[in-house]
Amino acid sequence: MLSKKIQAALAGSSAIRAMFVEGKELAEKVGAENVFDFSLGNPATPPPASFNRAVKELIDKEDPITLNGYMSNSGYEDVRAAIAENLNSRFATNFTWNNVVMTVGAAGGLNIVFKTILDPEDEVIVFAPFFGEYKSYAANFDAKIVAVAPDYDTFQPDLAAFEAAITEKTKAVIVNTPNNPTGVIYSKETMQKMGEILNSKEKELKKEIYLISDEPYRELVYDGVQEDFLTKYYHNTIVGYSFSKSLSLPGERIGYVVVPDEVTDAQTMLAGIEVANRTLGFVNAPSLMQKAVACCVHEKTDLAFYDKNRKVLYEGLTKLGFTCVKPQGAFYLWMRSPIANEEEFVKTAKKYNLILVKGSAFGCGGYVRLAYCISNEKVVRSLDAFAKLAKEYGLG
Repeated sequence: MLSKKIQAALAGSSAIRAMFVEGKELAEKVGAENVFDFSLGNPATPPPASFNRAVKELIDKEDPITLNGYMSNSGYEDVRAAIAENLNSRFATNFTWNNVVMTVGAAGGLNIVFKTILDPEDEVIVFAPFFGEYKSYAANFDAKIVAVAPDYDTFQPDLAAFEAAITEKTKAVIVNTPNNPTGVIYSKETMQKMGEILNSKEKELKKEIYLISDEPYRELVYDGVQEDFLTKYYHNTIVGYSFSKSLSLPGERIGYVVVPDEVTDAQTMLAGIEVANRTLGFVNAPSLMQKAVACCVHEKTDLAFYDKNRKVLYEGLTKLGFTCVKPQGAFYLWMRSPIANEEEFVKTAKKYNLILVKGSAFGCGGYVRLAYCISNEKVVRSLDAFAKLAKEYGLG
């Protein structure tokens, strides 16, 4: 008999992955070239050439026993120092290697942070729409997700609703900006006000509340927007990062967590995160990948590729009569369903070989997400299929 937790996980299995599987099945029937699969946020640009060079040089020059062996559960000190120095140079922070823990991607990072801070029945506030796996990560530790609705005009968090949602049970708040699935970037004003609310609530409730900044899309920003680092807005901020999108390395599972000295009992927190890395079975982040990304911390993926897709898709869909949120970052477009039941809309889209993800998978029904990290040619050709879809719903 399976555990109750895994039975629940199977029942709520990822809608994103389900649509990805449907896309592959459809491709087998009609040909991959005829399927416009916007389901999965799988980068469409290659890793930088410097990453490939670094991997080859490390394999050729490093002692294989050392390169592929164990190290501290927090990762190599020289790698953590390289990341700290990069953040300091970009964001005027003051980190050392001791503030950084290398992780098995952003997901591994969130889980080790959750294991360190969460007790059963604790609450974690998220802002809808949100990455659906947050629910699973909290459930791993018998905690609960509390979703706060957005301001539907801007898809910034509704801060009044956020303040009202904070209770004695609130242990953490997750922010994800640039946001998956909307592509919206939370403004400086939003983050400042959020920090003020959290400071006030900590004093009122006489307890720590942690702001966890989930930042896999930090570098994917457009229209001259500057990358931001959120530790300056609130003292109890912990940052989780992944190189999956910035260096196009999703399958390599490499990222890090930053715990600033300003976090309450920061050294104890870091020690707890290191222990969680071991006891959850990660042990340490992949050794070769640690060394390789340390050589590429100044690199980023080809933003022009995604920006071209963003503009073509947003302009094309709005001309067809669809209502879309213009992405400011990441590689997702958030589109309103022309009917209330977006699951029915997703089914109809498949008639035209369009694979979309329902908004309810992100805690926000009535919308769909399009991941435009596919080829430029496919994005352009998809507009003919969207035109047929728009016609079916009387748009245009």
